[in-house]
Amino acid sequence: MKRALLAVLALAGAVPLAAQIQLNGAGATFPNIIYQNWILTYNQAHPDAKLNYQSIGSGGGIRQFSDGTVDFGGTDAPMTDSAIAAINGNVFHIPTVLGAVVAAYNLPDVAQPVRFSPDVLADIFLGKVTKWNDARLSSINPGVTLPNQDIIVVHRADGSGTSFVWTDYLSKVSPEWQQKVGKGPSVNWPVGLGGRGNEGVTTTVRQTPGAIGYIELGYAVANKVPFGTLRNHSGNWIAPSLESVTAAAAGAMKDMGPNTDFRVSITTRRAPRRIPCRASPGCSFIRPTAMPRRPARWCSSSGGWRPRARRRRSSSAMPHCPRTCGPGFRPA
Repeated sequence: MKRALLAVLALAGAVPLAAQIQLNGAGATFPNIIYQNWILTYNQAHPDAKLNYQSIGSGGGIRQFSDGTVDFGGTDAPMTDSAIAAINGNVFHIPTVLGAVVAAYNLPDVAQPVRFSPDVLADIFLGKVTKWNDARLSSINPGVTLPNQDIIVVHRADGSGTSFVWTDYLSKVSPEWQQKVGKGPSVNWPVGLGGRGNEGVTTTVRQTPGAIGYIELGYAVANKVPFGTLRNHSGNWIAPSLESVTAAAAGAMKDMGPNTDFRVSITTRRAPRRIPCRASPGCSFIRPTAMPRRPARWCSSSGGWRPRARRRRSSSAMPHCPRTCGPGFRPA
């Protein structure tokens, strides 16, 4: 992978420095908050280059990238072997940020964070637990008065890497979910309302009393949407946070070999103090040919978006990439 990235840099050197470079991307809504911050900083610092990124969902990003209408894409769900083969293997997956998909809900009269066990969470999205004061929910929330109110599930209506992360987790903790629904960017949801993008799900949850949906942690924090605490494999209740997600990813990185292509799932990591699921290495994918000079520097993580990225991640509720991301890459 390192040799391939060096080849990208060498190829990029043929572009005249004086020419304005425009690089267009599209894809995941999951990292869009921080991508827009990075792009603004980069464009201001480099008037000879212009980066654009459209938040349309991971599925749309993969489709547009494969069709050749954008130069790079963003996804939480990595491209499949068949999708990569369809473009003759002409793609790199590059980890950019980490994020957690959280169970966000709208219960105005409940001040304490609501606890969800893996089995109860799966059964809510299966449509089997339909009331907020269901006995199973109440039993894991001692001291919390949950309302006698219908649970309204909100899910993504578009092809989504966030859905891939969420359904991947549910498939691991619930055999029934795995058998009836499975995992993927798009699934046949048993119940619920659909919203487009993390933005759409966030808005629907905020506007719908009794709603529960899954969104990226940064969207929940930015929009002041309450989100739940989840029990992990060690039996500990872990609140999603920058620290718990970074810890989960750091443990996962240790298990990756030197030739990893980062198309991995790090949900349900086993560790006492780590978030049990939904930590996702948001990736951008690029075409390793005909890449202009400055964007190639960004793609190799040796420049481009790198300046001040760690500080901006903290302000955007995006966890830091662990110090060791693998061969050929350094976290910003």
